[in-house]
Amino acid sequence: MTGEYDKPGSNNPVRQSQKSTSTVSKQSDTSSQDKSAPLQAQCQTCPVHNAANLLKLGVDMQDWDFVIALAGNPNVGKSTVFNALTGLHQHTGNWPGKTVARAEGGFDYNGYRFKLVDLPGTYSLLATSLDEEIARDFILFGQPDVTIVIVDATQMERNLNLALQVMQITDRVVVCLNLMDEAERHGLSIDERRLARDLGVPVVPTSARHNKGLDNLVQAISGVATGETPTNPYRIQNEPPELKRAIDQLVEKLESAYPKLPNSRWVALRLLDGDERISEAIYKGELGDLTPGEPEVVSQGLEIELETAR
Repeated sequence: MTGEYDKPGSNNPVRQSQKSTSTVSKQSDTSSQDKSAPLQAQCQTCPVHNAANLLKLGVDMQDWDFVIALAGNPNVGKSTVFNALTGLHQHTGNWPGKTVARAEGGFDYNGYRFKLVDLPGTYSLLATSLDEEIARDFILFGQPDVTIVIVDATQMERNLNLALQVMQITDRVVVCLNLMDEAERHGLSIDERRLARDLGVPVVPTSARHNKGLDNLVQAISGVATGETPTNPYRIQNEPPELKRAIDQLVEKLESAYPKLPNSRWVALRLLDGDERISEAIYKGELGDLTPGEPEVVSQGLEIELETAR
């Protein structure tokens, strides 16, 4: 194995360096939204999550500094990581208007309060199922400060598909390479440093059920959330010429209407694929809510061009 993911004799870092806390549902007030609303343009270390949209998604950020999304395929140890980070102090319920369960927890680290939201286990973000729609909408519209993608170290070929899709939507990603103990048992050697360079985001090897690597995971989360760790995620751009031209046309229109939209290329791809939820976001002006520091914008001209492009 080409990297240390635990220090001999160390105890659970979650209990040493941070205090886990449970979430309490409270009515969000204007001051909390002002604190957590898009402040990216004002300071590098300020939260970037969208407090208003998070509240619509059932997540109240009052008294919390950062919100962290936990994503991953089913059966990759996502719940184990969630429990290890929150110390089993968590709040459970359903997503608003859905029958899908949601778990929230929290921890303190380096003077900041982190709320952790466990997204449904999914294999993709194409919104072909309710679980995929919930996970996709939370990452897109909630704009979490960090999205942790849990990857099974023994099934990287399959699991990295979701990680690449998440990185199409947001720059703020940490890949948690979990089940490293199983990888070792199968004789697998993983160069996580090379993988981090190739993906352009932090990659942290862990064995959550044995409390290994969690200190490094928390440090990586904090670094990305506060802006101390810059990311440059790899994004696939090998489309055929005809598709590339259509994407470029849509991206130009999107960026004209929403100059600071963080994921215009991904939005263009979903529109060309006929994604009804993204089309609805265009018509309702919801994409304006994703633009840091910009008022909500609805462009009738953009709607016409999108209809023509499709």
